This record gives sequence, structure tokens and C-alpha cells, in this order.
Amino acid sequence: MPVYEYFTVDVFTRRRFGGNQLAVFPKAEGIDDATMQALAAELNYSETTFVLPPEDRSNTAKVRIFNRKHEMPFAGHPNVGTAFVLAQLGRAGEGTLRFEEISGRVDVELIKEAGAVVGAKIDAPQPLRTLAALPAPEIAACLSLAEADLVLTEHPPVPAGVGIIFVLVAVSSGALAAAAPDLTAYQKIVATRPDLGGRLSIFLYAQDGPDIRARMFAPLAGTWEDPATGSANVALAALKLSLSDAETLHYKAIQGVEMGRESHLDLQAWRAADGIRASVSGRCVSVFRGTIEL
Repeated sequence: MPVYEYFTVDVFTRRRFGGNQLAVFPKAEGIDDATMQALAAELNYSETTFVLPPEDRSNTAKVRIFNRKHEMPFAGHPNVGTAFVLAQLGRAGEGTLRFEEISGRVDVELIKEAGAVVGAKIDAPQPLRTLAALPAPEIAACLSLAEADLVLTEHPPVPAGVGIIFVLVAVSSGALAAAAPDLTAYQKIVATRPDLGGRLSIFLYAQDGPDIRARMFAPLAGTWEDPATGSANVALAALKLSLSDAETLHYKAIQGVEMGRESHLDLQAWRAADGIRASVSGRCVSVFRGTIEL
């Protein structure tokens, strides 16, 4: 039976047992789709990645990302963590890493300190895309909040993404801590909005000066709460820039506090020829390694 090695890493943190957990299979050739999904469900992290040879030899690798229930077209912390693991294994080279994913190519720049790789910055694969806004009362119900807890001065609850769609909603600082997902309310929205493709992940945030505090609930995907959601944070950065006259935007986000897994993300957004683009960066910490016979 073939033996596959995997590594786990905590992403968007400087300390072990903080940030968002990730499992990486750096040599996944020979693992079929069903087994990849089963492994992701068994490991029970927000996501697990499987690294394969690229289809285009000018790219670094093909990276497949699975959450507990589905394959993901793109996600933030899996790209940051996968690049970090490949660097630890001496497979990252010296330039930009290029990962082939369902949503497109993800460019990754390693972050180094004193010659050692400590994290990575990724550019989201697509420009900002938005869908029709969702009713504030229905989104408030999903979060077990009152409509008055939502902050609607800048934008309504809006599905937006730069590779994968999240519903972005601002809330008051007190409501951020009090929020909890209501599964029945989630199911009602998905039943009436076919454009969401059966997926509803809500990213709620509160402004904290120039920066933000955030949480993300995706119970329909098996993630009751996520400690750090890079793909949602880059979507918000792109959306925020679209609502301003600025050419660029840069701020920091903290997520996962309520879960005891505080995460720190650095966000940037800029105007490009094809629309508004965004990136996210952060630190990583190695946790453990293991093997599995398949």
C-alpha cells in the first residue's frame, strides 16, 4: 500500500495552536478525488490541500483544496500554508510560486526573516465580483442577531468574492461577539437564492479604527466557525476599495478571537486593468507531520 506524508501548520499566527489549522499533502499523486474528500473530512480542519504536478510547467504546482464536505475553487489560508510547507521542504524555489486552482492561478510571495521563511502573501486569482444584495432581516436571522445590530451605512449584506463568494456584512462591535449561526435560517436563504449555488458562508465584521475584527460562519459546509478566512478577508478588502475613490487600500484584520485561535491578517487592495484586485498575507507555524497508508 502506498504511504503518503502530510504536514499540519497553523496559519495567520506567530504561535503554535493559534490561527487556522491546515493539513497539507505535498505529494498527492495517486490519491483519487473521493479519498481526498474523505481525508479532509477525517482530519476535520477547515481545509486540507493536496499538491500535484502543474498542468503548465511554468507554474509551481496544482493545488486542490477540500473542506469537510466539498472541494473549494480557492481559499486563503490553504494557499499561505501550502506555500510555507513547500518552502520547509525545499520545494518553493526563490521567486514567486504559482499555484493552479479551480478559480485560476494564485501567485504567492514568501515572507522571510533572517533568511528563514515565516509566512506568505497571496494574490487572489480573480478581480472583485458581486451578486445581488441579500435582505438584512434574513442575514440577521442567520447570525442570531436583530436587524438593528447590522451596520448598513456603507453596504448591505452583499455576496462578493475574488475567487469564491462570501456574504459580507458589517455589524456593531457588541453584535460581533454575540453572533451565532442559525442553521435553519441559512437553509431558508439557500433555498430561495439559486445563484448562491447551495453555498452560504457569512463573513461578519466590525470596524476597529482603520482595521477590522471579524468572524466567519459556514455551517452548511461543516464549518460552524472559521478561525481565519483569507478568501473572505480579501473579498472585503476589494469591496471596501470599490466603495471609495482611493487607488489602494491597506489594513489589518483580527479573526478567531471568540474561538480562542486569534489570527492576524494583512490586507491590501488595488485598482487594476481588469477590476479591483486584493491580496492577503500572514505568518505560519509548523505543528506536526504524519503518514497514512492508502
